[in-house]
Amino acid sequence: MKRSLLYFFLFVALAGCKKAAEPVESVFSEVPPESAGFSAARLARLDSSMNSWVQQKWLNGSVAFIARRGKVVFHKAYGYNDPDTGAELDKNGIFRIASQTKAITTVAAMMLWEEGKFALDDPVSKFIPSFADQRVLEQFNASDTTYTTVPAKRAITIRDLLTHTSGLGYPAIGTPEALAIYAKHNIPGGLGIHDQELAGAMTRLGTVPLLFQPGEKWMYGINSDLLGYLVEIWSGKTLEAFFTERIFQPLGMADTYFNLPAEKGSRLVNFFLGSEDKIVKQDSTFGAMSMHFPLDPHTYFSGGAGLSSTIRDYAVFLQMLLNKGNYNGTRLLSHNTVRLMTMNQIGDLFLGNDASNGYKFGFGFRLVTDESSRLGPEMIGSYSWGGAFSTTYWVDPQEELVVLLYRQMWGPHVGETDLAFKPLVYQALSD
Repeated sequence: MKRSLLYFFLFVALAGCKKAAEPVESVFSEVPPESAGFSAARLARLDSSMNSWVQQKWLNGSVAFIARRGKVVFHKAYGYNDPDTGAELDKNGIFRIASQTKAITTVAAMMLWEEGKFALDDPVSKFIPSFADQRVLEQFNASDTTYTTVPAKRAITIRDLLTHTSGLGYPAIGTPEALAIYAKHNIPGGLGIHDQELAGAMTRLGTVPLLFQPGEKWMYGINSDLLGYLVEIWSGKTLEAFFTERIFQPLGMADTYFNLPAEKGSRLVNFFLGSEDKIVKQDSTFGAMSMHFPLDPHTYFSGGAGLSSTIRDYAVFLQMLLNKGNYNGTRLLSHNTVRLMTMNQIGDLFLGNDASNGYKFGFGFRLVTDESSRLGPEMIGSYSWGGAFSTTYWVDPQEELVVLLYRQMWGPHVGETDLAFKPLVYQALSD
């Protein structure tokens, strides 16, 4: 009798465990929110808020996507794409995702690492000789952009590129020193480039001084463009071909491109500039940049910023990572490689200029830590990034969430919608 009772209680316990661990869908399917642990009534708060952002003229429009355990519980568009024609923003529109390209470049590199093409601590100079005997900026004269340098204490490595600790800055959006020095050496920022090749620019980059000693600081830089060129060297393919053949086609990401086909040009979302009292569509250019750059044929494939995609395509990519490297039977990475990518890889260094926020960095992602989890609703271990044209995403492994918010706009209220969006997502969880 005692043994029978023991088996009974063991069976009940195991049955309960099986019920709690619901299987992840093999491909995305839209389901009633309650079936994935969301409250439809509470998601209505998110729906109302996203409508209000348009009505208050904070945004021209936005698209949101929420999936839990592989089930899509929210995928909606709000607002307009063209005020002249009254065209609404399409939830399947193609957005310029800019720095969201970096995570895809990171995955490409780690796929090749799994194939033995390089070691994480290999020096970049092993593959691009111009990076041998590098030097580091010592003094910079802003009046004439001259500078002095000292020898680098060590070579920059592939790991440094993956973690933004190499000493490379960013052309166009970096520090004043970076802007001046990269302009002097004709190093582009990555977008709208038609008069250069990636190989030439990245080879030339090796002759430019680093902004700090490798490994001694975290600074957002052009590391992913250089990593993209290394992917080309390791694979023998252009970055465009590697992405298409090894990542996009296997995952079914049919709307993600460096060069957007002309037949899909009508789906490219317009870019807007907002102020306190109006929102203006940028018809052709923004500053010196043509906003048609995804449609302008080019061969400069920026691994840091060059892609355009739909919110659903990118959600598939993120779900692959949440699934520890696998989506719909296609495995791009091993689970241990995803573990490396999504753990603290910068030790005691901190992101940006704020030593108090507690965020860390993996390979291509900002990480929520024990300390930084106090700042918002994301659980410890969540990873995220975004793009310059106001697209953003995060993955929360503990809650089994993939969440994205896409806009194509700069304006004073974009940041406010970011801050409001995350609590609106998490408050709708019901289990």
